[in-house]
Amino acid sequence: MHIDEGVNLQLTSHALQLMNNGIAVTNYDGIITFSNQSFCSMLNKTENEIIGKQISTIIPDSKKLLVNQNDNLYKYECKIGNQVFIVNESFVYQDGKKHGSIVILETKQSKEKSIQSLETIISQYENALNLLSECILGVDEQGIINFLSGSYAQFLGIDDPKEAIGKHCTEVVENTRMHIIVKTGNAEIGHIQRINNRNIIAIRIPIAKEGKIIGAIGKIMFHDIQQFKALADQISTMESKLSYYQSELKRLQRGKLSFQSIIGESEKMNEVKAMALKVSKSRSTTLIRGESGTGKELFAHAVHNASPRAAGSFIRLNCAAIPRDLLEAELFGYEEGAFTGAKKGGKPGKIELAHNGTLFLDEIGDMPLDMQVKLLRVLQEKEIERIGGTNIRKIDVRFIAATHRNLFEMVQKGEFREDLYYRLYVFAIDIPPLRERKEDIIHITKFLIQKLNEELGSSVLSLDERVRDIFMEHDWPGNIRELENVLERSMNVVEGTIIQVHHLPVYLRKKGLQEELYDEMFAVDQDEIEMNYSLHMEVESAEKRVIARALEKTAGNRKEAAELLGIHRASLYRKIDRYGIQ
Repeated sequence: MHIDEGVNLQLTSHALQLMNNGIAVTNYDGIITFSNQSFCSMLNKTENEIIGKQISTIIPDSKKLLVNQNDNLYKYECKIGNQVFIVNESFVYQDGKKHGSIVILETKQSKEKSIQSLETIISQYENALNLLSECILGVDEQGIINFLSGSYAQFLGIDDPKEAIGKHCTEVVENTRMHIIVKTGNAEIGHIQRINNRNIIAIRIPIAKEGKIIGAIGKIMFHDIQQFKALADQISTMESKLSYYQSELKRLQRGKLSFQSIIGESEKMNEVKAMALKVSKSRSTTLIRGESGTGKELFAHAVHNASPRAAGSFIRLNCAAIPRDLLEAELFGYEEGAFTGAKKGGKPGKIELAHNGTLFLDEIGDMPLDMQVKLLRVLQEKEIERIGGTNIRKIDVRFIAATHRNLFEMVQKGEFREDLYYRLYVFAIDIPPLRERKEDIIHITKFLIQKLNEELGSSVLSLDERVRDIFMEHDWPGNIRELENVLERSMNVVEGTIIQVHHLPVYLRKKGLQEELYDEMFAVDQDEIEMNYSLHMEVESAEKRVIARALEKTAGNRKEAAELLGIHRASLYRKIDRYGIQ
């Protein structure tokens, strides 16, 4: 059973106070941190006599075990004073670790009451439960409904509760988990459930007899969540965090690349991949250098996935994207109360999260000098201390740093620490820019077209031959990122399956069309030249054809046509009027 940290303890305790059973909550040391009034009354003690005490001093160790479900739920019988109690103890786990327990205390019925007719007892309980304004549901071991309170039936829009008896719980209650409870035997307390477009909070407890689950009881604790706005706000926050974590997980899964999946078969790229593969086997710090858009993070993922730490976490931190005053907290984490706004319970930093894995520090050249000192200490000592904390934590992290800046020149200028530079520069991986490996452009283009087809739902197959020429001649200052942006822009406007010159951004389109117009300007019929010796007339004829062609290529956009021709827009207007071009 897992209980989210965000659940407001005060709201939950208020609800537990309303319950008839005695309920107590302990922490991981077995210290009682909460008890409702029923729990105190059953033991004839005050709240002050119970809170802060070890549960073993309140409930004796001499117990008769009745049920043990997967080391999670214990049910036992014990005698306290002159009274015999049935105790249900359910352990609470958080992040896979035991966080405490919830103890539910019940009085054992006397022998005289236990021999009463079972039908009479069931009838009495049903009548009592129906008189209560609580939403209660009972199922047998198959998940078949055997009881539904009047309030619950009204909440579900059922006229007569008896209509639900004998039906499977999934046929009656939206998003129910009662059939799961009878299978697992694990109680659920404070579970959020969506019914009739409303969020309700439910409690579900299995019923056991002689060690066998024979059914379960479910109860809506809060069926009007609007009354608890604070709790609703926390739920909303949790949902937004979940959405973030899901998107981040997808991003990380997309980034799970190997060296074989990095596109590029040029001699330079093969050398870089071979070197990076060798580096992967080491735990030494690695520095990846390359211009923006060359794929430094992809190489970092590949190094991690090829290393002995592949099963560990790959944690990424962009040193340029985090504000200076938050960078330390992101790296080292903080303890509760370390500063105003610090999260309750504290928060681990990126270094701590990367324990037994890899921490990728992107844009390390933008890290402030004061943080460089603290990072250097971590690299040397292999230990960290959270902000506001006193405990030293040993860490086992492989560091990979990346930058597009020249760190050596920054060291000379005093902008980067020399000692940190040499700590990072154990292994260096230099990724060549796209202009130095143009033989990879077509391979990368094919890969990106396939990827973008899946994302955009398009069906582009290839590039026009002239577009290929433009791609091979362009220097790609933005490298692969620029290439992907150009392709995405083109694939959003293409109507067929082949990307043409006029689908490209203007700065690439201009380069291609200028060459095409230049060819057309001088593609004059030889017989016509021999028949007409007037240079002025030939120039005007060629100029008219070129202007008409430019307007055709730009779909009549005179501004773009002027840019393609390299003349002012006013000059183009005058020439259009002079030649009578429509």
